[in-house]
Amino acid sequence: MKIATPAELIGASTALTMLVWETNAVMSMRVLGMMGLWSVAPSENARMFSEKPAAFAKSAAAGMSAAVSGKRPDEVAMAMIKPLRAKTRSNSARLAKKGPSFPKLK
Repeated sequence: MKIATPAELIGASTALTMLVWETNAVMSMRVLGMMGLWSVAPSENARMFSEKPAAFAKSAAAGMSAAVSGKRPDEVAMAMIKPLRAKTRSNSARLAKKGPSFPKLK
């Protein structure tokens, strides 16, 4: 089996770091939305729960496929990260466009 190069390991590490940052951003905007401080769609709370099973199933399937194909650990990790990043990236961009929602002062 071919050993991962430092650049490939850095790529996997960077992808995982971006997943963490995007997840944090999405969670923060959703919590702010629950508090009325961020503009979110009324369906955001339901969406928050309904999207996870499909995203994790895609991630697990991609990781399993990579593993049984004999891929290196970094390639398995990247296969698992890719479907999750697609979701966090799109959620982060969508929620960021909405922006803050400041309470009206009387």
